[in-house]
Amino acid sequence: MTEAAACRTAGRAGLAAAALLLVLVVVAAGPSGRVLHGLRHRSAAAGGARRWLRDSSWPTAAAATPREDGDDDGPAMAVPGAVEDPEAVVDDVHMSIRNSTARRNLGYLSCGTGNPIDDCWRCDPDWHKNRQRLADCGIGFGRNAIGGRDGKIYVVTDPSDDDAVNPRKGTLRYAVIQDEPLWIIFKRDMVITLKQELIMNSFKTIDGRGANVHIANGACITIQYVSNVIIHGLHIHDCKPTGNAMVRSSPSHYGWRTIADGDAVSIFGASHIWVDHCSLANCADGLIDAIMGSTAITVSNNYFTHHNEVMLLGHSDSYVKDKAMQVTIAFNHFGEGLIQRMPRCRHGYFHVVNNDYTHWEMYAIGGSAEPTINSQGNRYLAPTNPFAKEVTKRVETAQTVWKSWNWRSEGDLLLNGAYFTPSGAGASASYSRASSLGAKSSSMVGSITSDAGALSCRKGAAC
Repeated sequence: MTEAAACRTAGRAGLAAAALLLVLVVVAAGPSGRVLHGLRHRSAAAGGARRWLRDSSWPTAAAATPREDGDDDGPAMAVPGAVEDPEAVVDDVHMSIRNSTARRNLGYLSCGTGNPIDDCWRCDPDWHKNRQRLADCGIGFGRNAIGGRDGKIYVVTDPSDDDAVNPRKGTLRYAVIQDEPLWIIFKRDMVITLKQELIMNSFKTIDGRGANVHIANGACITIQYVSNVIIHGLHIHDCKPTGNAMVRSSPSHYGWRTIADGDAVSIFGASHIWVDHCSLANCADGLIDAIMGSTAITVSNNYFTHHNEVMLLGHSDSYVKDKAMQVTIAFNHFGEGLIQRMPRCRHGYFHVVNNDYTHWEMYAIGGSAEPTINSQGNRYLAPTNPFAKEVTKRVETAQTVWKSWNWRSEGDLLLNGAYFTPSGAGASASYSRASSLGAKSSSMVGSITSDAGALSCRKGAAC
């Protein structure tokens, strides 16, 4: 997008939107400084009618510079990728959901589910010829993650991972470290057991559609200090700690890696990330963890099972750079064998919308450092344990402190005694009356999330 075009687009939304677009275009520049053409810009739906967030701790995309000792109370600085008004992104998500459900009700799409991401591409029987269209189907805070949309198709033919410093051509590791944008697909079904972390470079999509691809029984995916990554259609499970080894992160750089935690997907100081339609289970640490100033993330259509601490969003309570973290969690199924952290949030803004929570043993959504939680249109089915009915948990925090945190539940379906404890502006009756949009009915969650997880897509048919 040229600067003139950006200004013309932003002119429709005013000077504030123009400044925001400029930030996003700068962020889209990769390590080499190139700017991707076609970075999407979407106008806000609600025109700023409601601003419940204004009473929260949101620092208008500013955060503190971390000190080397980890105590982060330094001067404020902007975090690339964070938007100044997260409520506008929330409105955009709901507009997408409303449009998809309206088309479904009218019968416009024979395969329509009301899930706006899926309805964007799954009805096309030639999806395998138009794979990169997926990059234009994102919603929420990670909606501008274009991955390898503007690059070549790369086909993984070799499931081995024999050398983390000098990977062979044809392997997944060789593909993800390249400097240029790539859309990575798989020639056949395969199980990839990684000897060391798969350290990704910017502008990459790993697209498992059309093959049954498992990353399992070894190291898993690390997205560190990069941007514009899409992970789609993978089974990621049984990830283990690895490290104390040399690992390559680009054609020109490799370095010593200490012991990794064993996350399925580890997002570290990264932005514009989208994890969609993956099946994740049973890893040594988290299934998806995002820390150290990461932001502009969407986690959607995934199936989470058999794990304790599912999703950690934020490095530590003292790491205030994570105040600029913004994450959309949409259309996921949190299934059997889960215990807690779906997610646990420290700082930032988290939109949890139209997910199906059918299992937890301790709690579903937790927080510990004044995060803003916006829960809309989810289905929460509490366990039989009478002491685990509460959806929410403020971790090691007195009520006198958390009562001002902005946590709200709107349109959620609470079953088997489940209850959500709101706080701050989210508990205000005056806020409820002033709300200008209603969450999509939680009664539709079953159909919206029915295909969560990796899909069984085959060429020549709608996925």
